[in-house]
Amino acid sequence: MEASIIVIGDELLIGQVLDTNSGWIARHLNPLGWKIKNVRTVADDSSDIKAAITNAFTETDLVLTTGGLGPTKDDITKQTLLELFGGEMIYDKAVEANVLEVVEKRHLKINPLTANQAYVPSSCRVIQNKVGTAPIMWFEKDGKVLVSMPGVPFETETMMSTEIIPQLVKRFAPSTHIEHRTFVVINYSESVLAMKLDEFEQSIPEFIKLAYLPKPGIIRLRLTGSHTDGSLLTSEMDRLSGNLAAIIGNDIIAFDDMPVEQILGELLKSRHLTLATAESCTGGNIAHEITSISGSSEYFRGTVVAYANDVKQQLLGVDTEILANDGAVSEPTVRAMATGACKAIGTDCAIATSGIAGPGGGSPDKPVGTVWIAAKCADNIVAKKYHFPGSRDRVIDRASTTALIMLIELIRNTK
Repeated sequence: MEASIIVIGDELLIGQVLDTNSGWIARHLNPLGWKIKNVRTVADDSSDIKAAITNAFTETDLVLTTGGLGPTKDDITKQTLLELFGGEMIYDKAVEANVLEVVEKRHLKINPLTANQAYVPSSCRVIQNKVGTAPIMWFEKDGKVLVSMPGVPFETETMMSTEIIPQLVKRFAPSTHIEHRTFVVINYSESVLAMKLDEFEQSIPEFIKLAYLPKPGIIRLRLTGSHTDGSLLTSEMDRLSGNLAAIIGNDIIAFDDMPVEQILGELLKSRHLTLATAESCTGGNIAHEITSISGSSEYFRGTVVAYANDVKQQLLGVDTEILANDGAVSEPTVRAMATGACKAIGTDCAIATSGIAGPGGGSPDKPVGTVWIAAKCADNIVAKKYHFPGSRDRVIDRASTTALIMLIELIRNTK
């Protein structure tokens, strides 16, 4: 089955708000046998919305829209859908009751604009939005289905998971099985990895595809298979996954689509290890990434953002002579920072960074983008100098990812 997604809102077209709904919908529908044929972004303009829906229905039997369902005058999706599917605007008492319940849970008082959310086209079937005031509307015409959902990602994600996806599965019984297998690979450039896997790719059956998804510091390899015979598909995916693991070996750090910080967290938990960070140029970004993972308190104890040299000395115990002779951006400094973090915070492992993120502050010996990183696990410690190109944000991002990977490799190599 194929589906179209239409995201509605002027704020999306001017870049004020990023569209996360279409990606979430695609990730959750695809494993159920749905292929997303296209994603359209349109303005809060009735003619544009109608044209997008009309075009989408010529290509797919299912259209999912998000946005434009709020109570203000710029939210015109509901009225546009009424004009497109016919009927009249009616006041739905069930929607009113749901809106009152949602408002009361938020300890707010209903106002006339919010109360107007209870008006819905008579041509739709309402799915009550349990986490918001905008009702979800299900339209059917000529065997095709349109589901209109709010633009608020939390509301769309919650209601898609609990109500809409189960109803779509019931309404459209998928005949095709789809499977994904993702492998997170380090220590390769995309071209070198593609050369290594050339013979493997030639052995892949036509109903399975291999995709390269590079990010700074890692490459995600994704096997995607689609077949009417689910057992055959799983068997082939298992075989190819085993072959990939044999070819790439220890450079695969995860057999699932996980961010590096989660991979490190799972490794720390499995080894019963604790972690601290000592950050200068990354300014706490590594700690932020680590703590973005739910349950990170099980292994992460804290961080010292030692931006100034006197903080490196006083809180991390970096010797004055090291800073005077070698400088803050040096191997002895990051080694001392990592050791000091373990001691000060009481952990088994530590990551330390010190560098020049730019755009100013560089020198001929230490140009912008120079970063020293150290990783420590028990009595083992490694340190390495890197030169990361690009903007300040890019240098910080690359340094953070590289530091996480460095500790992953150190732990995996520590008996």
